[in-house]
Amino acid sequence: MKTKLSNKKVWLGVMIVAFNVIALLALTFLMIEINYGMGVIEFIVDNLSRIIFVVASVTFLSALTFGYIRFDCQELLENLSRLIEVLVLLDISVFVSSIIGKYIDPNARPFGFFALMCATVLNRKGAIFFNVINALLIFVIDVNVNLVGSITANVQIWQYCAGLLMSFCAGTLVVFFMRSVKTRIQSILLVFLLLIPIELIIGVMEVLFGETSGDTSPYMLFAYGAFGAFISVVLYMMLLPVFEFVFSELTVFRLRELTSPDAKLIKKLKAEAPGTYNHSVVVAQLAEACANAIGDDSELARAAAYYHDVGKLRNPEMFTENQADYNMHNELSPELSADIIRSHAKDGAKLIKKNHLPEFFADIAIQHHGTLPIKYFYAKALKMTDGEINIATFSYSGPTPQSRIAAIIMIADAAEAACRSLKDRSAANVQALVSSLIEERLNLDQFDNCDITMRQLSIISHTIAQSLSGVYHSRIEYPKIKISKREQNV
Repeated sequence: MKTKLSNKKVWLGVMIVAFNVIALLALTFLMIEINYGMGVIEFIVDNLSRIIFVVASVTFLSALTFGYIRFDCQELLENLSRLIEVLVLLDISVFVSSIIGKYIDPNARPFGFFALMCATVLNRKGAIFFNVINALLIFVIDVNVNLVGSITANVQIWQYCAGLLMSFCAGTLVVFFMRSVKTRIQSILLVFLLLIPIELIIGVMEVLFGETSGDTSPYMLFAYGAFGAFISVVLYMMLLPVFEFVFSELTVFRLRELTSPDAKLIKKLKAEAPGTYNHSVVVAQLAEACANAIGDDSELARAAAYYHDVGKLRNPEMFTENQADYNMHNELSPELSADIIRSHAKDGAKLIKKNHLPEFFADIAIQHHGTLPIKYFYAKALKMTDGEINIATFSYSGPTPQSRIAAIIMIADAAEAACRSLKDRSAANVQALVSSLIEERLNLDQFDNCDITMRQLSIISHTIAQSLSGVYHSRIEYPKIKISKREQNV
């Protein structure tokens, strides 16, 4: 489904990319200053054609980048904060690579750093594209600026060609494997993955051009390559939390931390509303399975589901899953009860924002009931009056789900609660229940504002029914006999 972009966002995207061209050219001239010091003017005059080539290359590659974003990665124009994030990472990568290439060795540069960051915040295709742009930018600056200033240090052009190859191969390799990395500890193991292409390319280049490498021994070249792989992961581990905070980035690592039992609101929910906590855990499992089944972000769905009912912390005893033998709503009017139940959606959004949690979680909290009526208290009110009752008084205020994940959590939330009341939890009965819940929400226009298809709803229905049948499967009845200690010891 194509994203509809406003002209304002397109032009803002153009301005951001254009500003980044200026930033990259400033970095280029900074490297000339570092390389030549007082002779910078003389270098520019003597190598004017090289400078023009760098300016043209940076401009052309940036224009190509914007074209890719405009036609094939429009989510970056919808989320301009992420576009800025990726371009800032690109600038950091170019600068750090140039500095390490000058003061240590071209083979010691962090060839995998930029790809690791991009693979964390972008999809696979976007990460590979930006990694190629990064490799080409570094190569252009190397050949036209850094190489000219490094001839006396016995740096040859083949080393920068090897760098181009290492940046592309190592970066592409980590992009393909990044999806299987779920913890920060696992990220450290990526050092060994990066070593494979880097050391292999250094070995091949050394065999072909080893006699031109000057005083640098082959062992040192391999050591530099290992250093580059190591520093790639170190930079990634150091800067990722910074970018997660500054750009509110919901990485898989951040999502795992937010769903940890030690997370502040999760711990509070577990202590003060244990029934709601257990309900949220099951809904999270259902949401994760459904998102996986339709190709959506399963980690995000799981995390959002953990927080969808945190608003119940305001009055946990007013919700049936946290009650023991007595229902406090027996003392209240249906209107007041409905108002208390309805308020948990807005209370949840406020609590999430107060704790500086992702805005997406707040959206889910307020959308997961849409504009549905609270049928129990509406029916109770109907029994208590002969006149007409405005159903809006007994309905959630919305909005309806604005994303597929919000729709998934709406269905999973209702299905889990309803399934508990089933006496016969056979697979057929559970499937019929889930299907009826989805049909009811379709009839009440709850999915009109999210891009979910009937096929995806069918997959979600089947996935939830299958999962709930497993969670609430029937058990054998244990025999009511007592065993004495003497019988046990025979």
